[in-house]
Amino acid sequence: MAEYKAPLRDMRFVLNEVFEAGKLWASLPGVSEVVDPETADAILEEAAKLIEQEIAPLNREADEQGSTWDNGNVTAPEGFKAAYQAFCEGGWNGLGGNPEYGGMGMPKTLTAQVEEMLQAGSMAFGLAPMLTAGACLSINAHGSDELKQKYLPNMYSGIWSGAMDLTEPHAGTDLGIIRTKAIDNGDGSYDITGTKIFITWGEHDMAENIIHLVLAKLPDAPAGPKGISLFLVPKFMVNEDGSLGESNSLGCGSIEKKMGIKGSATCVMNFDNAKGWLVGELNQGLACMFTMMNYERLVVGIQALGAAEASYQNAVEYARERIQSRSPEGPKNPDKAADPIIVHPDVRRMLLTMRAQTEGARAFSTYVAQWLDIAKFSEDETTRKEANAMVALLTPVAKAFVSDKALETTIAGQQVFGGHGYIREWGQEQLVRDVRITQIYEGANGIQAMDLMGRKVVANGGQFLEVFAADVQSFINGCGDDMAEFIAPLQTQLQLLKEATAAVIEQSKTDANAIGAAANDYLHLFGYTAMAYMWARMAKVAEANKDGGEADFYQSKLKLARFFFQRELPKVQSFVNSIQAGSETLMALDADLF
Repeated sequence: MAEYKAPLRDMRFVLNEVFEAGKLWASLPGVSEVVDPETADAILEEAAKLIEQEIAPLNREADEQGSTWDNGNVTAPEGFKAAYQAFCEGGWNGLGGNPEYGGMGMPKTLTAQVEEMLQAGSMAFGLAPMLTAGACLSINAHGSDELKQKYLPNMYSGIWSGAMDLTEPHAGTDLGIIRTKAIDNGDGSYDITGTKIFITWGEHDMAENIIHLVLAKLPDAPAGPKGISLFLVPKFMVNEDGSLGESNSLGCGSIEKKMGIKGSATCVMNFDNAKGWLVGELNQGLACMFTMMNYERLVVGIQALGAAEASYQNAVEYARERIQSRSPEGPKNPDKAADPIIVHPDVRRMLLTMRAQTEGARAFSTYVAQWLDIAKFSEDETTRKEANAMVALLTPVAKAFVSDKALETTIAGQQVFGGHGYIREWGQEQLVRDVRITQIYEGANGIQAMDLMGRKVVANGGQFLEVFAADVQSFINGCGDDMAEFIAPLQTQLQLLKEATAAVIEQSKTDANAIGAAANDYLHLFGYTAMAYMWARMAKVAEANKDGGEADFYQSKLKLARFFFQRELPKVQSFVNSIQAGSETLMALDADLF
């Protein structure tokens, strides 16, 4: 089993050369004061050391041991508490947090790279800071000054952690039918009563306090999602001086036994007149929650990317060492009984597909993070509006397409090992199990596809898509003849996406099922288009540097780009055909005949 090594050179390539993050940061007020390329590089180096040395080595044993529940108390796997303390003491928990309350204020383009390393090291561990960061985003954006001052410093420091309590046994995606109740006490506090399920790290022993953000409804609230409010509910009450008081009226009823991410605790949380405080306005809970959802859904895609990267590292090391049969071209190692399996075309197909998807996903997640930074920090209203449109459009793709391809990638990594990939000691089967959840939580991928197709494309007549298409077209127009092998298929792909978009918009005028029928195929058509754009951008940088220093590095990027365009991109035609087929065959079979 390979030891995880952070792909720092590839991260620097994407961050500094493809997206020129230094120029972006220098142009954004609030960012230019806290980070430059040199600072960012130092941050990446230190994060890599911590994750490689302290967190990644815990991953396999944590999967074997799992979190344990005993009479309401949850104990994290051995080593997690110490690693969490080391992580927090280094300031990593507040890396992207508001500096006014003790965060470091780093842009998402940078924190995305650290998040990839963390999730590659251990998804189960990485979920704890991920959920805290999400809770902090909502509190910072919507909480009162009193709540922010009282809770954010200790959450950024990691002394306290955060949890998001949304799902109920009968209400997953349809949050409008939640039953958790909130009663106004008349003193600024509320009594919260109800049960929440699937609460990641809702209870554990790694932090002194756990701050739950809970969706609930007042008795007189409007029906459906318009009546949901968001409440901050601490595990332990916080005194006026900031010290911890008595236990709140909440507890962990059990933890789930899961397919993967076994090291993390997935809790059933019971609230019995627990004291809570309103975050944001009454009946605006979903709006407060969605403040962090674009970030969280991107991080889920980054989680999947991290698992895919770890699987690739394992697979390529094994392929170089495992000897089996001879090369079709004749012996490569005549002094040995067989050649390493990396000589075989089908093994190379799997490895190259893994690497092309993983590196494309890294570029794409950084691209989305760039728009998040512009939306958050730009002072120009028109620019922010454009950035918000891009974030809305791209987020479901970053979550769903990347996680779909990451599952395929981890399975390919397992396949490279053959029978050994099915054995636990090599680590590949754990990555397959762990990454599977990324297609499900934070909005299952079918819901993400529906969101993309319905809300982000059809609902506005393709206006958001026009912003993305204009960005791609601007890049195409700026390329010379030396990029023709990449630009011509990218132009064709962009046109296919536009035509498919127009087709579904037209279908939806007369067919209520058109959006749902096209959604999954459209998501993947869009995803491959975005990947083609990313690989074209990477190829442009590589082309300009292929004959200078690090020639092998840049030549490898060009060869990978050619592989993607020639072997992966042609798959999109099947999605186009399915979209054009409409909904008739999907809906023709009577439900009783299934």
